[in-house]
Amino acid sequence: MSTEETSQSRDFIRQIVEQDLETGKWDGRVQTRFPPEPNGYLHIGHAKAICLNFGIAREYNGLCNLRFDDTNPEKEDVEYVDSIKEDIRWLGFDWDDREYFASDYFEQIYEWATQLINDGKAYVDSQSIEQIRETRGTLVEPGIDSPYRDRSIVENLDLFQKMRAGKFQDGEHVLRAKIDMGSKHLIMRDPIMYRIRHQHHHRTGDRWCIYPTYDFTHGQSDSIEKITHSICTLEFENHRPLYDWFLEQLGVFHSQQIEFARLNLTCTVMSKRRLLELVNDGHVSGWDDPRMPTISGLRRRGYTPASIRNFCEKIGITKFNSMTDLGVLENSIREDLNKMAQRVMTVLNPIKVVIDNYPENQDEQLDAVNNPEDESAGTRTVPFSRELYIERDDFMEDPPKKFFRLAPGREVRLRYAYFITCNEVIKNDDGEIVELRCTYDPETRGGNAPDGRKVKATLHWVSTKHALPAEVRLYEPLFSKENPNDVEEGEDWKENINPNSLNVISGAQCEPFLADAKVGDRFQFERQGYFCVDDDSTDDQLVFNRTVALRDSWAKAKKG
Repeated sequence: MSTEETSQSRDFIRQIVEQDLETGKWDGRVQTRFPPEPNGYLHIGHAKAICLNFGIAREYNGLCNLRFDDTNPEKEDVEYVDSIKEDIRWLGFDWDDREYFASDYFEQIYEWATQLINDGKAYVDSQSIEQIRETRGTLVEPGIDSPYRDRSIVENLDLFQKMRAGKFQDGEHVLRAKIDMGSKHLIMRDPIMYRIRHQHHHRTGDRWCIYPTYDFTHGQSDSIEKITHSICTLEFENHRPLYDWFLEQLGVFHSQQIEFARLNLTCTVMSKRRLLELVNDGHVSGWDDPRMPTISGLRRRGYTPASIRNFCEKIGITKFNSMTDLGVLENSIREDLNKMAQRVMTVLNPIKVVIDNYPENQDEQLDAVNNPEDESAGTRTVPFSRELYIERDDFMEDPPKKFFRLAPGREVRLRYAYFITCNEVIKNDDGEIVELRCTYDPETRGGNAPDGRKVKATLHWVSTKHALPAEVRLYEPLFSKENPNDVEEGEDWKENINPNSLNVISGAQCEPFLADAKVGDRFQFERQGYFCVDDDSTDDQLVFNRTVALRDSWAKAKKG
């Protein structure tokens, strides 16, 4: 591939990095960072940012820091810090010894705020937050100067020091940058730099009662760490003039902010605030509920790190917001698990089959292929006996024309086993079918007839005497609307929650091979989909989550 072709195939951020390396803009350095706020669990959108920041550092022999932007103690918790680190490592990335917190820089950031006060570029405002909001102006009207905007430097320094010393109540004062209340950029209309919060911080304890805002912390933290490419999502594009202004006024190392489009996924919400609401209101079982788009939820559901990395690479990096179909993510895990997942037989909704002409006390072991995509996976044996379970949906007493599975008088193949024919249907007093009486052809062992006759269906099955009971959880998208955030005024976005997003099957029956399955193990249940052992499993009861169906049946349902 030529240099020109390579350049055209790279996303625009990598093109910027390559150009900077060619020109020596950063002395040949590439230093990125992933800067989550520890106020929730990471989701698939964060995975895109993780793969981008750590991936660029890896590709260009650079470094990527992990920095927690912990400037809002009311919403932050050590639980979130620990979960974020676990998720990043699980995805396959590491930050070595470069783990930082914005709170590590609080003293330096305070000194920089004092510097701006001394330079006449910051002031203490005693208006309420509501008053500040009301006087900010609009896109077509300028803001109104605060009556405290012209306080003297001496007074501002004194008030700011007293704010730090805890002399005032929450909301009594704020520190604002003195920029331009008539700026076309609303973010530049004297933004707040510090607010009073008498709140315990997960790292600094009670040492501080004033906390810098995100806008007055983020760029300076990048500067302290000598970040070369400060990569963030498009919603921060409007913040870039302020990011640049603070660094220029302080005269410190000036990182380059670059914005890219965040991930929007159909039938999903990505707002941490809304995800927290789902958790707190009990719509899901927790942050790691397999229906959640969180990395921990995807991990519990059975997604692999490789499948998520491949998904992020497939969707690419652009400057334009768009909606990615959930099916793209599902296809990524199908492609990965198809190559690696052990095939097994599990009957989700069993109906009993008795083979009348099979010896009552006989068992035999039949060979089964572990993974047809991987010959090195070898084979296993599955026990066969006179009484079996098959799927209830694989039998119809009065089948329509295009139903080729088991029916009275019809012959089908049992996977890896024999041809069987249904001869009699047993019902209970309520008319429900409870048992099928069949016969088998002993000459068809292995699933092939020596006379060359063909059947139109192959069914999976489990020997009743060897079966392991299991609970199986089937999932559909958490939201029934393609864009659950798109609601009319007055409507509740939670009304779009799919009432059928979870279906629990308590009577599934598995082949005995699964007796040794461990939490996190992934399998393909033949004809059913890909499944993962859930951590709710016990010694007496296996619990499986369906990671994804064998095909995108949900997409077909939406079109229908």
